[in-house]
Amino acid sequence: MAEEAGPGGAAAEILHHALLVAAEEASIAVVRSAHSAFIVEGSDASAAVLDAEGRLVAHSVATTLMNSMALAEALPPLLEQIPARTMRRGDVFITNDPYRGGVHANDLMVFAPVFAGGRPAYFGAALIHVADLGGLSAGGMAPLATEVHLEGLQLPAMRIADAAGVDDRVAALLRLNSRTPDAVMGDVRALIAGAGTAAARTAGLLAEYGEERLAAGIEAALDAAEARTRAALSRLPAGVYRAEYPIDDDGIEPGRAHTVRVEASVGGGEVLLDFSGTDPQVPAAINASLSQTLAAAVFAVRCFTDPAVPMNAGSLRPIRTRVPAGSLLNATPPHPCGGRFVPVYAAMEAVLAALSEAVPERAVAASGILQPFSIASVGAPYWIHLAYDFGGGGARAGGAGKDGPDATGVHFGLGRNSVPQVEAVEERFPIRVEEVRTVPDSGGPGRYRGGLGSRTVFRLLADAHVSARGDRLRLAPPGRDGGGAGRTGGFYRVSASGEAERLPAKANNVRFAAGEALAVETTGGGGVGDPLLRPAAEVAADLAAGRVTRDGAERDYGVLFDAEGRPHRPSRKKGKSESTL
Repeated sequence: MAEEAGPGGAAAEILHHALLVAAEEASIAVVRSAHSAFIVEGSDASAAVLDAEGRLVAHSVATTLMNSMALAEALPPLLEQIPARTMRRGDVFITNDPYRGGVHANDLMVFAPVFAGGRPAYFGAALIHVADLGGLSAGGMAPLATEVHLEGLQLPAMRIADAAGVDDRVAALLRLNSRTPDAVMGDVRALIAGAGTAAARTAGLLAEYGEERLAAGIEAALDAAEARTRAALSRLPAGVYRAEYPIDDDGIEPGRAHTVRVEASVGGGEVLLDFSGTDPQVPAAINASLSQTLAAAVFAVRCFTDPAVPMNAGSLRPIRTRVPAGSLLNATPPHPCGGRFVPVYAAMEAVLAALSEAVPERAVAASGILQPFSIASVGAPYWIHLAYDFGGGGARAGGAGKDGPDATGVHFGLGRNSVPQVEAVEERFPIRVEEVRTVPDSGGPGRYRGGLGSRTVFRLLADAHVSARGDRLRLAPPGRDGGGAGRTGGFYRVSASGEAERLPAKANNVRFAAGEALAVETTGGGGVGDPLLRPAAEVAADLAAGRVTRDGAERDYGVLFDAEGRPHRPSRKKGKSESTL
């Protein structure tokens, strides 16, 4: 190529997209070659290209955002344990240590070095939630774990494969600690394929550009992303903004709330997110590893900047964080991290609330959280359906105000298709999906309505254990500016005769008999603005679409319907009313 890669140059832009494609192709390779339904059908995967310093060069854009920081945070500790000088071509490394950049036991991370000048210069990397690595519950749920050892097998950084193939000793270790050894090894091989794909594409760019030009092009891409992020942050009003968000409970002490707090200092094209006021870690599965907290912080800030800025180390430079070790957001051994999404979503919500104070015209109400659960065989032969459903998103304020999206939550934990399709579930497991729908009146009322929660019913065709890890099932996501809170959901055991029993939000290995059903209801998002300011015509449209009921329209919005179904809202002024006529 004749052009020189440089800031803003065409060659740099081409190179930047080539690296993005490398990461994206790697994530696709993982999903298409994995064995677990959760990966194949739910696309719970991430892939990246990193340099030898552990800097994030490119990240897959169509896979799980929640793990976006894990690979970058895990590579430097891996290089401390396995020095780069000892690595050889064809080596592949694996780890899942949550205290060294990882997430939790089931989230395996794999790294494949790319050599230049006889040394590792870059790494292809991939991460997925594998089928099962032991622990209290099948599928890695362990919602009542009190220490990390109950959550599954922990792996320090180690070599999983070399040029000759997968290390049989490590494979035997993984198989021995899994209820589904074939699926786990299938998932591990998919990870190796994904990391290898990213590494191969990066090696191809090295051959095309040469070491110096590739490095210069990457620096240009990182610098450009930093400049765009700083420019976007400089448009936010300078100041210090504080917010907090509660967690229902830890599952061990029901009813005892825990709180995540943030102080966001904005100014000079930077933002500092200080989580020092967050409650301390607890011996329960509601702590998070640092990498997960960083991902939440970065995601929330990006919601108030330019969404087109690439996710790389350059865009991260202006976003600084302070997350004390020993808090809910930066756990230390042996505190469990499997329930990381509970505090992480609270951190994200706190940052969104703080920045909504800075930019009220773009404020967003709180959302329903994702609700993970597993349905697993009582014994061998083992099968595991691991999934989650999403609550409603919070409504948006301002001139661009909008109702919250239904049953999607905030797009932080999503992949390409995080909720598996009914047909695939019924084909793989002794389960019949009897109902999937949104729940009327579950969105918080407001001038802009919160998104609806959902209801899914799984009829069990065999005895099974059900584990669940929910939150925002007691403390509903609040609205803003006069808007109402979303309606809370829950997990329910439904007998063959239709009687429903509410399960604890955090439940471990609850025995279900064949013929019983698990009903999963998710929480709606908060509304924004006075519900009485929502036009009667919009309430009528919600009624027609099944988003509200007649009782809800009257109770929440003050809208009545005449005999012909025409809406009107009696005014506070005698003799006056709002109507669509």
